[in-house]
Amino acid sequence: MDKHAYYQQAVQCVEAEIDFVSETFRQLRGRSAITLREDFCGTAQTTCEWIKRGDAHKGYAVDFDPLVLQWGERHNVSALNAEQQQRINLINADVLQVQTPAMDMVLAMNFSYFIFMGRGEMLDYFNSVHRSLAGDGVFFLDAFGGYEAAKELTEERDCDGFTYIWEQSSFNPITAEMQCYIHFETDEGVRMDRAFDYRWRLWTLPEITELLREAGFSEVDVYWEGTDEETGEGNDIYTASTEGTADAGWVCYIVAQK
Repeated sequence: MDKHAYYQQAVQCVEAEIDFVSETFRQLRGRSAITLREDFCGTAQTTCEWIKRGDAHKGYAVDFDPLVLQWGERHNVSALNAEQQQRINLINADVLQVQTPAMDMVLAMNFSYFIFMGRGEMLDYFNSVHRSLAGDGVFFLDAFGGYEAAKELTEERDCDGFTYIWEQSSFNPITAEMQCYIHFETDEGVRMDRAFDYRWRLWTLPEITELLREAGFSEVDVYWEGTDEETGEGNDIYTASTEGTADAGWVCYIVAQK
């Protein structure tokens, strides 16, 4: 059982993610982005997808855990051709301190920045991203919420050969701190408990957007998912919105322009 392979299959859709950030950047800036930095990159799968999308693309993947970077290098970077591998940089560093060239885009996805528990820490991170962007750079984040986000629950989803299990183990309404786990179970019944362990603060959209503006971003927009009229489900199309729906659970993008 390889927890990183399972995670990539069950959690990430890097193709859709790169579609969104590249198209949104082009709409906002009237040009194509060249450089991308993926903070909290894990296996750097998103950065590898970026590299494959354009011969001029350059990517920087930053993570504090050297072991997950080694896995990404062995399984994802190695799948790139020799020329593509020259355009990707895996960096074992703290996102608060990392030094990279001025970026067109910085990404903090999979709610990874929820690891910052305090307002001061979060503002420090947003300030560091603002400094790292080019003059017309754009910062992309995702966020989740809804009235079930603060609930202790377990959800299961069938994947190819295994079951993905998301557990919200505890939530403290006084601090908004939550403990979450990802478990996996193969179709043969072999279980990997607590493959991933998250101690997060459940940040609200007003808190996030206000901190981004305080960090100096000139415009901050929430991109909300549209609804399929036939099914009533999300249609995977995200547009800048000022009003969302009071769903039990939602995921959105936040786009902050320097």
